[in-house]
Amino acid sequence: MYMPPQFNAKDPALALALMRAHPFASLISNDDDGLPFITHLPLVAEARGDQEISLWGHCAKPNPHWRYLAQRPAAVVSFMGPHAYLSPSVYPDLARVPTWNYLVVHCTVEATLIQEPEAKDGLLKKLIGEHEARYAQQWRDLGDAFQHKMLAGIVGFELRVVSLQCKIKLNQHRPESHAAMHAMYVQGTPDERALADWMARLGMAGEPPSVASHV
Repeated sequence: MYMPPQFNAKDPALALALMRAHPFASLISNDDDGLPFITHLPLVAEARGDQEISLWGHCAKPNPHWRYLAQRPAAVVSFMGPHAYLSPSVYPDLARVPTWNYLVVHCTVEATLIQEPEAKDGLLKKLIGEHEARYAQQWRDLGDAFQHKMLAGIVGFELRVVSLQCKIKLNQHRPESHAAMHAMYVQGTPDERALADWMARLGMAGEPPSVASHV
């Protein structure tokens, strides 16, 4: 994706935090006609060691996407974080225009399908533990026959992250806007408040720099 250097977040811990906070992703690969095929689905991001990240998920068996992944394992996953409009009123001067702030992670991945019943059961237990641990007992109580029927209806996958880009677009290059921008976002919509939280996390929520600081 287009990546101005001021928005390029190179710390993998920030990318992992964003993926875990916003797990509903877009999985993108080519169909048999060579066109992009997109499935929207939750993915659990898991760090494996200092550098490796795997994304775990599944799709319905009637969804052809798993067949495309079997034929062409290389794919892209996009995680969209919070995003919101930015008014030019945050600037001390008038020669400014509106923009849109957002956080996004793009991962290039290599897919491995999970089709054996025991492996799929293990995958579901991992996902249950991540999203609603208390459901685990209900899942067990449904019985083997029901579980096998449900497992037969899905195909799981591990998406090993080969490379990633994390774009954090928060007007980093306009420090004179940060205090007003944070004050505006912190009392706004849920997305705007989330952007304010990220500004605080990145040390962007303080007072605007004085004139002396630019000398």
